Amino acid sequence: MILPEHRWWIAEPKWRAAEEYGFHHAWTYDHLGWRTLVDGPWFGAIPTLTAAAMVTTRLRLGTFVASPNFRHPVSFARELLAVDDVSDGRFTLGIGAGGPGYDTTVMGAKPPLPRERTERFAEFVELLSQLLSHDRVTFDGRYYQAVEARSFPGCVQRPRLPFLVAANGPKAMEVAARFGTGWVTTGPMPEDDVDHEGWWRGVARMAAQFDETILRTGRRTRVDRYLNLDSAPVYSLSSVECFTDAVGRAAELGFTDVVSHWPRHDGVYAGSESVLEQVAADVLPALG
Repeated sequence: MILPEHRWWIAEPKWRAAEEYGFHHAWTYDHLGWRTLVDGPWFGAIPTLTAAAMVTTRLRLGTFVASPNFRHPVSFARELLAVDDVSDGRFTLGIGAGGPGYDTTVMGAKPPLPRERTERFAEFVELLSQLLSHDRVTFDGRYYQAVEARSFPGCVQRPRLPFLVAANGPKAMEVAARFGTGWVTTGPMPEDDVDHEGWWRGVARMAAQFDETILRTGRRTRVDRYLNLDSAPVYSLSSVECFTDAVGRAAELGFTDVVSHWPRHDGVYAGSESVLEQVAADVLPALG
């Protein structure tokens, strides 16, 4: 995860390095501003990922995660078609319901109730899936409409680019089971006030719940499982040992992929790039 907080002359080497280090995928936040960093520098996710696509060749790229808070599926689909094309089919759409906070309040909207947020999310994903799979779509939903919306020439990836659906609760997990190539969870949130071991127990419960959702919905094809390691109380790249332990625990719980944040100089995700370099040199080759 490379936060979109640097001017490109600083950010570009990080994206290049992520590929050179051997990571399989790299992501950036899709927010208008984020928590404690809201007053600092911040750039748009789609232009950032488009630029990243121009300086990499193998690395998969994606949003972590886009939400309905400030996007409409019709206009967003055009942006996604562009970045999928520029990256030559290396783009994955990370997508979630969106929570309360700056992304909602900055545009003057009244934050939706939890049930409304979940319903809006399901509709958002369904319409986006149609738009990215068909040349012309008409859709009449409670939250979104589309009238003869065109999406030609379509995605490089067929039938559409993959969705990585963020879900911690049962309704969102159903959306992930229905539309997702992958499912991603943050585990228990900071407001849940759990310690490190409690966080991992919460992740285990969510993994089991997603297993049940897959069985209940009758999904037969593979769904990759991603875990955001840095939602835990301990930053995953605080040491090589910490990262190795976290990856091992995630694998034991059935996760296929994990996401860590590029170390920052201070504040959230503060750490040393030397740890990242050591992980790339000593740990990644063993993981394959």
